[in-house]
Amino acid sequence: MTGLRLGPVLRYVDWERGDSATVWVETDRPCTAEVVCEGGGGGTAETFQISGHHYALIPVTGLRPGSSTPYEVRLGGSPVWPPPEYAFPPSTINTPSPGADSARITFGSCRWAAPAEGEKDPAGPDALDTLSARVSGDPGGERPDVILLLGDQVYADEISKATRRWLAARRDLREPPGVEVADYEEYTRLYYESWLDPQVRWLLSTVPTCMIFDDHDVIDDWNTSAAWVADMRATPWWRERILSGLMSYWVYQHLGNLSPTELDADEVYAAVRATPDGTDVLREFASRADQDPACVRWSYRRDFGPVRLLMVDTRAARVLEEGARAMLDEDEARWLADQALDDSRPYDHLLIGTSLPWLLPPLIHDAEGWNAALASGIRGGRWARFAEDLRRRSDLEHWAAFPASFERMVRLIAEAGSGPGAPATICVLSGDVHHAYVAEPTHWPDDARPDTARVFQLTCSPVHNGIPSSIKLGFRFGWSATGQRLGKRLARHGRLGKPLLRWRRTGGPWFGNQLMTLTLRGRAAELRLEQAQRIRGGEQSTGPARLTTAMTTNLTHD
Repeated sequence: MTGLRLGPVLRYVDWERGDSATVWVETDRPCTAEVVCEGGGGGTAETFQISGHHYALIPVTGLRPGSSTPYEVRLGGSPVWPPPEYAFPPSTINTPSPGADSARITFGSCRWAAPAEGEKDPAGPDALDTLSARVSGDPGGERPDVILLLGDQVYADEISKATRRWLAARRDLREPPGVEVADYEEYTRLYYESWLDPQVRWLLSTVPTCMIFDDHDVIDDWNTSAAWVADMRATPWWRERILSGLMSYWVYQHLGNLSPTELDADEVYAAVRATPDGTDVLREFASRADQDPACVRWSYRRDFGPVRLLMVDTRAARVLEEGARAMLDEDEARWLADQALDDSRPYDHLLIGTSLPWLLPPLIHDAEGWNAALASGIRGGRWARFAEDLRRRSDLEHWAAFPASFERMVRLIAEAGSGPGAPATICVLSGDVHHAYVAEPTHWPDDARPDTARVFQLTCSPVHNGIPSSIKLGFRFGWSATGQRLGKRLARHGRLGKPLLRWRRTGGPWFGNQLMTLTLRGRAAELRLEQAQRIRGGEQSTGPARLTTAMTTNLTHD
């Protein structure tokens, strides 16, 4: 009998009509995959093959708007989900009512796979596991309408002990790339390890998800600079790594971000499904995407009632040539502006999902701008070589390291936040930096300031990872008055000129495994930060983990 290797993963749920969705599965052989909904509705899809693995993205139709519909998965006509004597509640597809004016959106980034049950977890309790435990323990209670995973869903360069043992049985780890993944098969192992976690598997089966990659989905500091790319392309193992990373991202993450209409128009998806083995088709696509990032768009838009989400690719869409560096290439930047300013459908809140924070602690922001100026040669060749080495060692490659793109984002947000049709809030949602904070601009350029929307940087990371004490101190120092004075000195040395924008931290920093949730009702917005902690008798212990509220704030108060 055909088996279900991974999934089901509930991905797209239609918010316009509330009657359709998509469900992703990986099977252990070719088959017809089917979703059957209780009370009617469902869909089928034939699996497609990539490098010996079989997948299907099943379009589900006939759902009732404003309902919670249990479903099962059948492969080749035989039921495989939920499995017999399943310990979790039924997986459901929750659809919004027509004209829904509220949405609850949970987000975070950076998740190491949780260790096997009974093994010690050096990173502490997993925030997704604890969210799943809460939702499954009270199926009729509060749950997110969607979860945004803002990068580093898997770590290709920081593998678990279990995966290291698996790799060692497959190849000689003394050969490059050593204890990192090397090819597509090894990427499938990362997703298998991460998404087979029982709590996470159930959560992904019943709460829709939107995803975007960050560097560790491929390699730390992916696309930091043109010199970095040249060095990596000269490395014998790199080509297989980057092609496998892009191929696996397309299969496991990107396809599910798309609506059925977008899937129908996707030429690569059609070509992969039209052949018995789509490996060569997808590999050729990944090669083109690596050589010419402008030929593919990983960014996408989703609308959730009164909320517009623009999920932005800040890794593959970069321009890295010194003197012309940009976080987004011209086509990508125009797409972002067009979507943010599109007034064909009014919205009350604009969310810009970017794995890398737009507003950093001021010292780090100034240090990245200083570093970018030195690397461009403003202080000569010796300083440029020093700056290139420093930005690789210190991860100086956020929005601040692309000053022209930072300014363009400032002006776009100001324009989108102004005028009678402007949203109540514009929130930049980010992760990456292994802590959480809230920041709000205080001084805008005279010719670019929003007159309607309140603007926030909301950063939440990690979902399940760690951070050394030295880095914690560094981030705290970055917000301090002394740190800001040091940043100003660096800015003067880099000849950066007067700051375009100033901001203040209004919450945090918080450290730990955590998730943020935005509850958006009409033009009101509430933010909550929750941390995964093991608590017994009021003290942290080895007891069961649960989410505890570290902060709640109203983003739209007068």
